[in-house]
Amino acid sequence: MTGQLENDQLENEYDVVVAGGGAAGLNGALMLARSRRTVVVIDAGAPRNAPADGVHGLLARDGMPPAELLERGREEVRSYGGRVVSGEITEAARAADGFTIGLADGRTVRARRLLVTTGLTDELPDIDGLRERWGHDVVHCPYCHGWEVRDRAIGVLGTGPMSMHQVQLFRQLSDDVVFFTHEGPEPTAEESERLAARGVRVVTGKVTAVETGTGGITGLRLADGTVVAREVVAVGTRMVARAGFLDDLGLPAIEHPAGVGRYIPADATGRTEVPGVWAAGNVTELTAQVGAAAAAGAMAGAQINADLVEEEIRAAVAARASVTPGV
Repeated sequence: MTGQLENDQLENEYDVVVAGGGAAGLNGALMLARSRRTVVVIDAGAPRNAPADGVHGLLARDGMPPAELLERGREEVRSYGGRVVSGEITEAARAADGFTIGLADGRTVRARRLLVTTGLTDELPDIDGLRERWGHDVVHCPYCHGWEVRDRAIGVLGTGPMSMHQVQLFRQLSDDVVFFTHEGPEPTAEESERLAARGVRVVTGKVTAVETGTGGITGLRLADGTVVAREVVAVGTRMVARAGFLDDLGLPAIEHPAGVGRYIPADATGRTEVPGVWAAGNVTELTAQVGAAAAAGAMAGAQINADLVEEEIRAAVAARASVTPGV
């Protein structure tokens, strides 16, 4: 126990600070630690998938509880000398040789590079009883939860530009699917034809409450008092990157082109437009599942290591030239 506590103490300076300890952050830290980089993961301890019973779509780990997956990841990072520290990052400022990172409890740490993997917040529609069932029989992703709700009575809420896509994906999993227009526009003529062809009933009007019983959801109540029996509710959330501390670095979250929320833009390697800052996972790819987030973290970790290697080569060449005339 003592060794682990010492391993998780926050030092003054690291090659890389990883903000966020989910799949992306831990896998990025793993790549860096295995490359003999000093790295610390600073994790606020609020993973997006905490309400879920299991992680899905992850080869050889399908169904594993999210907390168990993260604990295994933390132990792997520690086994290579990486640190994992509890804390919430509230500010990040440019320093002469990298960044100064500030935590909510007043601690600070310096880093040559910053990898942001803080994930996102799901903003749910303001419907009574909806959030209380989130992650159980209120779901959002057919690939994360679809098998578990197959063949049940599913209601899909119209909440945004992806709703038509979402309802057809859930229709693949059950013959009993109802689409609730809620506060969104009614389906176009073409959309209505596609829904009807697949046997999806459309219910217009605003949904005001989720009705529940001893076994879970029993229906959705409309503004006119009508209750439509359902067992599962699928809802597209507005997804907002959790990275307000990047504002002072000139890297605020912006509206996603698909209109599904706000994200931190990054290229395919995770590099952002701010030198020295990388991003991976849901903070930049709002719809990424755990496997994709982990892969993006690994990519970003490798790219950060390569970037540091180049910096060290330049420094070594300059140092050699200063003592070896003509080199």
